[in-house]
Amino acid sequence: MKQNNAAQQNKPNDKMLKVGLASSVIAAICCFTPILVIAFVGAGLGGLVGGLDYFLFPMLFASLGLVAQSLYLNSNQTSPSPKWIIVALVVIFSTILFVLQFRLAITLSAIAAIAVALYWLYLRSTSKFAQIS
Repeated sequence: MKQNNAAQQNKPNDKMLKVGLASSVIAAICCFTPILVIAFVGAGLGGLVGGLDYFLFPMLFASLGLVAQSLYLNSNQTSPSPKWIIVALVVIFSTILFVLQFRLAITLSAIAAIAVALYWLYLRSTSKFAQIS
């Protein structure tokens, strides 16, 4: 009975993880391939193509932040939530990208993804981490 309650309690965190991963993949595909550009031009919205990067890269960083927060929630840590650090990093990465006019877009995106992966490895190294299935 206790296992069912624990499993039900983790379902919102699992859903958040799946949504974060799916939105990260979608944002990455739209950022690094011309799929969205072709769709916009095909729909007669070619004038909006120039502003897509200003939306897609922050969405990618925010999605990776959502993944990091859900990993923290799944880890059953008792330390304070890193929510504000994650939000600050999303804003910092987006701001750096805008200031540099997207010159390091691939590099910053890779750094953000690697940072989330390293955070996941750190959480897994703690003994309290609940296995994600």
